[in-house]
Amino acid sequence: QVQLVESGGGLVQAGGSLRLSCAASGRSFSSYYMGWFRQAPGKEREFVAGIRWSSIATAYADSVKGRFTISRDSAKNTVYLQMNRLKPEDTAVYYCAARTSPTLVRQRNEYDYWGQGTQVFVSS
Repeated sequence: QVQLVESGGGLVQAGGSLRLSCAASGRSFSSYYMGWFRQAPGKEREFVAGIRWSSIATAYADSVKGRFTISRDSAKNTVYLQMNRLKPEDTAVYYCAARTSPTLVRQRNEYDYWGQGTQVFVSS
C-alpha cells in the first residue's frame, strides 16, 4: 500500500522560506511521477511542481517558477519542495501526490495516490 506523508508546513512571513517533505513508502517509485499540489480556501486544487523520479526532470506552475524547487532523495524515498520568497498568495494546504506513470501531467485527477496535506500560511 502506497503511503505519502507530508511535513514541514507552518507559519512564515512574506519573503521567508519553508521546505516541505513527502515521505513515500509502500513500493518502488522509480517509474512514478511525483507532484506537489496546493489548495487555498474556496479554490480548486492546483498543480505546483512535479518531478520524474527516474530522471529528475522537473516542471513548475508559472506562479512559482524561480521561487520553488522540487527535488527527491532516492535513498530516503522522499520528495522535497523548497519554497523561497514566499508570498501571502502561497497560503494553502500543500499535498504530495504520486502517479504510476512517469509522464508529466498537471491535472489532479491523473494522480493515483495522495498525502493528507500540510498547511502553509504566509503572513503579509
